[in-house]
Amino acid sequence: MNLSQKDWTKQLDTDNNSVVLDVRTQDEVNNGIIPNAVHIDIYRGQGFIDEIKKLDKSKNYYVYCRSGGRSGQACAVMNQLGFEKAYNLVGGINDWRGEVRQQ
Repeated sequence: MNLSQKDWTKQLDTDNNSVVLDVRTQDEVNNGIIPNAVHIDIYRGQGFIDEIKKLDKSKNYYVYCRSGGRSGQACAVMNQLGFEKAYNLVGGINDWRGEVRQQ
């Protein structure tokens, strides 16, 4: 499900069963990451799928990339793998106004 930054942030702030998932490349992550995000690079192909399968399906996942395209794809993959609650940050970290931590 696509969420605007406002809705994504509002929902995340009140969700005590949440995981923030960054699906960008390591080089992108090196320039900054949302604090406490789990990083799994979507470009790892089968490696990405293998890592996603290890995640707890009962959690709510807030997924982002640079601009929202790859994270949208990641949410679709997660839905196919049985994850019912994967939320895509429209605009990605480019539009993010919250905290960013350097790696």
